[in-house]
Amino acid sequence: MFQGVVMRADAQRNRDRILAAAQDVFAEHGAAASTEEVARRAGVAIGTVFRHFPTKPDLLAAIMKARLAEITARAEELTGDPAGGLFAFFDELAEIAAATRTVVELLGMDVADPVASLGGAVLPLLDNAKRAGTVRDDVRLDEVVALLVAVCRGGWDADLRERTLRIVFAGLRGHQ
Repeated sequence: MFQGVVMRADAQRNRDRILAAAQDVFAEHGAAASTEEVARRAGVAIGTVFRHFPTKPDLLAAIMKARLAEITARAEELTGDPAGGLFAFFDELAEIAAATRTVVELLGMDVADPVASLGGAVLPLLDNAKRAGTVRDDVRLDEVVALLVAVCRGGWDADLRERTLRIVFAGLRGHQ
């Protein structure tokens, strides 16, 4: 019995390493990324990759699910920063979107779907920012989600992403 628990823990560690490696490999190599390279970077055999993720789309979907869970958890962490949490979330989400662009494209997803699913995590950040006076009172959640979608769709280049975010942040702040 004890051995089974250790094996499950090993399997979970392998799965986590595979996902982390896959995120990096797809970000670096785009659609040409290979599962062999994922296995090599994760330090596992290719059979281990396929045991956890029988197909490339299974691996890509798992990456997206893991990223969405990370993003949601990060939004919750950022609620502790009422004045800057929403802005930090925008910045981090735009960076993550750029890093996972290939995964989204290979899955044939519209970035709007996963971003819109984050509305519940974004609402406390927006409410906190309004209470802290760092976001205009008339800004609505659907507007913030639309801005997040736009930033995630277009901000692949780091310089462009930074300039775009400055414009978005100025609009959210209004005349203060």
